[in-house]
Amino acid sequence: MKYVAMIYGNQAKWDSFPAEAWPEAIAKQERFNKKYQETGELLGAYGLADAANARLVRRKDGAPAVTDGPYLEAKEYIASFYLLDCESQERAQQIAADMPFADVEPVELWPVLHESAADV
Repeated sequence: MKYVAMIYGNQAKWDSFPAEAWPEAIAKQERFNKKYQETGELLGAYGLADAANARLVRRKDGAPAVTDGPYLEAKEYIASFYLLDCESQERAQQIAADMPFADVEPVELWPVLHESAADV
């Protein structure tokens, strides 16, 4: 079964992270990614830009209507997400708990309810 694991953050949190600690944090993340890519359980890992770079896209009169946004009510937003393919929910939880930032930030884990092939 597939799962999406999400980590939340905000620009203030990332700015407060010591610059000298980033290389090791990135190396830990890359080791995690490689470990679970090799088992076939990590299908993709994606870090998102700051919310200031996000856009809201709607359709108005048949054409795209793009605005700045989102205008978040919450202090945090999705900072990164991972697509997992695991034999069980317990295994997905083990992998989520093994994420480098899981000792300081919770990892939100969602089962994927439906999948539609992109190449159809």
